[in-house]
Amino acid sequence: LQIPDTMNESEANSSFAFVKEFILQGFSCEWKIQVLLFSLFTTTYSFTLTGNGAIVCALLHDQRLHTPMYMFLGNFSFLEIWYVSSTVPKMLVNFLSEKKNISFVGCFLQFYFFFSLGTSECFLLSVMAFDRYLAICHPLHYPNIMTGNSCIKLVIICWVCGFLWFSIPIVLMSQMPFCGPYVIDHVVCDPGPLFALACSSAPRTQLLCYTLSSLVIFGNISFILGSYTLVLIAVMRMPSATGRHKAFSTCGSHLAVVSLFYGSLMVMYVSPGLGHSSGMQKVATLFYAMVTPLFNPLIYSLRNKEIKAALRKIVGSLNIA
Repeated sequence: LQIPDTMNESEANSSFAFVKEFILQGFSCEWKIQVLLFSLFTTTYSFTLTGNGAIVCALLHDQRLHTPMYMFLGNFSFLEIWYVSSTVPKMLVNFLSEKKNISFVGCFLQFYFFFSLGTSECFLLSVMAFDRYLAICHPLHYPNIMTGNSCIKLVIICWVCGFLWFSIPIVLMSQMPFCGPYVIDHVVCDPGPLFALACSSAPRTQLLCYTLSSLVIFGNISFILGSYTLVLIAVMRMPSATGRHKAFSTCGSHLAVVSLFYGSLMVMYVSPGLGHSSGMQKVATLFYAMVTPLFNPLIYSLRNKEIKAALRKIVGSLNIA
């Protein structure tokens, strides 16, 4: 990028206007492997959209599923659709592209939506754990506490907090001066590689970014584990074996989703000093950006008898039509 003669070097270094685009390096491998990865990820993306979309349709179609638990499930699946769509389409395009470029604005928009949607999922998983805690530990008060209006307010809070949580560090990072060759050694626009491209260190911005990441991850997972500890105690006191089995089934599915989602997040964003290799960063990112959204419907929702019945009803109505 050329610096005009009318602008001195200090002005150029303090401006990010000259950084028009980055290069998302992705996976450096031969063309055949790129095509193979493109096919694999396209299939994964299609199944993810289909699975989560089917859950959303089932919940909208069947009035019997208009309960707090299923409302949260539907919102979680809806979040998953947008979560994968914030990064995967650009990733797929880059597999078949030689240049693999992404505009400066596009990079930070991807960064913002990817992290905001992921943060919203973290908060929503905590709300889902709280819902199960109320339903199992306080069944008599549950209908009065978890009303339709309460569910809507909790979902709105999750979305708003998620989209505000990383807004300040992302704005601060977008104002940093970046030095060439502007190659991001990653599959998405991620804070680690972006900090590595900065012309000067920004320890306060970096500390803020990782502090917020640690707070949202450890804060939510502590709340979830605390809720399920109380649930476990309540379940063990249940006299009915059928009731215990049903409660364990619901809680087990939720905890499996939480383990998949938070495990990979902790590897990436809570331990910046470990010096993860670029290959490990890419694999971990693909895991929580593509694998967990694919398995979440299978683990958490499609095993549910009510949702499967609603899906069969929808398929049956389509066949009749």
